[in-house]
Amino acid sequence: MIIKAFLADDHRLFRDGLKRILGETADIVVVGEAADGLDALEKMRHGGWDVALLDVNMPGMNGLEVLKRIMTDDAKHQVLMLSTYHEDEYAIRTIRAGASAYLTKNSPTDLLISVIRRLANGRKYIDPKLAEKLLFDLGPTSETPLHLTLSDRELNVLKLITVGLSLTEIAQKLVLSAKTVSTYRARILEKMNMQNNAQLVRYVTEHKLLE
Repeated sequence: MIIKAFLADDHRLFRDGLKRILGETADIVVVGEAADGLDALEKMRHGGWDVALLDVNMPGMNGLEVLKRIMTDDAKHQVLMLSTYHEDEYAIRTIRAGASAYLTKNSPTDLLISVIRRLANGRKYIDPKLAEKLLFDLGPTSETPLHLTLSDRELNVLKLITVGLSLTEIAQKLVLSAKTVSTYRARILEKMNMQNNAQLVRYVTEHKLLE
């Protein structure tokens, strides 16, 4: 069985590296690639692939949004999300959105190949270290953690608020206007049903979101 892989990442060197790695296997062939989210979504909707490898952060449309839209088209799609983020919540967010697996970009090559083959056979992959947390967060009787209702940008702002940065400092760091950051903060407070930064800090600390 030849596995047809689709690659989406805005860093060409990383895509070229993946193509070289996959090109050394006898059963995986790259049939398409994209450098931004919008292009990835358009090409993926044309089909012709078995497993898609999507970067979480891409210009135009981030990988999580591409994942949500492509899964709306067909929930049986096999998508492996790749990211530089090690935090558990990113893995949980992608799995909740329909991803079949989540790996960090520094994962061993043999694991990457193994996961692609696993997905091509209709199975999923979850890092053993995340299994217990996923069972808790994704279980049918558990409530959705409040931070999982936030967008990626809102989550970033929340973390920066927690480490003590002012709205102006956050704006400078994220290259946004202070007014935009203030809007994000208001959305975060509303979504998490909280009143002030102290409550946000307490929540982030209790849920260990900065570790």
